[in-house]
Amino acid sequence: MTLAKFALSAALMSLPLCAAAQEVNVYSHRQPDLIQPLIDGFTAETGIKVNVAFLAKGMRERLAAEGSRSPADVVMTVDISRLAEVVDAGLTQAVTSDVLAANIPAEFRDPGNQWFGLTTRARVIYASRDRVAEGEVTTYEDLTDPKWAGRICTRSGTNSYNIALTSAVIAHHGEEVALDWLKGVKANLARKPQGNDRAQVKAIWAGECDISVGNTYYMGQMLADEEQTAWADSVRIVFPTFENSGTHMNVSGVAMTKSAPNRENAVKFMEYLASPAAQEIYAADNHEFPIAPGTAASELVQSWGSFTADTVNLMDLAKLRPAALKLTEVADFDG
Repeated sequence: MTLAKFALSAALMSLPLCAAAQEVNVYSHRQPDLIQPLIDGFTAETGIKVNVAFLAKGMRERLAAEGSRSPADVVMTVDISRLAEVVDAGLTQAVTSDVLAANIPAEFRDPGNQWFGLTTRARVIYASRDRVAEGEVTTYEDLTDPKWAGRICTRSGTNSYNIALTSAVIAHHGEEVALDWLKGVKANLARKPQGNDRAQVKAIWAGECDISVGNTYYMGQMLADEEQTAWADSVRIVFPTFENSGTHMNVSGVAMTKSAPNRENAVKFMEYLASPAAQEIYAADNHEFPIAPGTAASELVQSWGSFTADTVNLMDLAKLRPAALKLTEVADFDG
């Protein structure tokens, strides 16, 4: 065989392997259209194709069932408890990367490098512009004040976002106080917990209640929806704090699966997501706060005001989730 023919044969033999390697598979709790700009940017920069499977529920169960045969390289979630869920189940692997370490502050990544935060959101109070005065509610503890009797709306207490908030109450005050807090908030409800965060703002607009608890990014989503703009305009965002602390935060994040078949590409994808440019795109599209050093939230998000974030470690909150769920059930919060 001539040298030229040998070189051509070798190139042809390598093509299937190269083609197979140029992809990364993602299981996502976040709908694909919300992360599409990131996917497009990554593929344009690297040539690596990103395949996304949207899993609203059952990610841990699916990964566990697939085991070493799982095609997933990366998981993306929208809540610290869901990140902790797959980590605790032994379904992820540590990723050591100077890029990730430089771009993701220590408080927003797992000490063992099992997961990395990408953006944050605050759990805030939506307050009626017409019926709640400025400064009338400033802390999460204020929600138990009898003056709010019949004036609070909320989604289910067992929702992951509310469980995370209750976990933070436990972290700051202990389980006994947290149970009293749940009972106090329940006593002030205008109606049985129902709907999502936006449904609570709609209820304020309709006059059914005066305040609710919700994630910041829902304001951006409502303002972008012609039918919901009036709901958004009827409230203002209040960044409550815990007494002697800050505003409760949650995180969207990423982790590499234990069986990642395209590990090298998965690391590249994770590093891209953590880059300042991608952080700002992701945060702007989802109305969240980027966390890479030197990055800024969108003008809309910045217009909602400044705040001091709570310093409780997110993994500590994830560990308190079972206790928070138990207390919520003891309080019969949704009853």
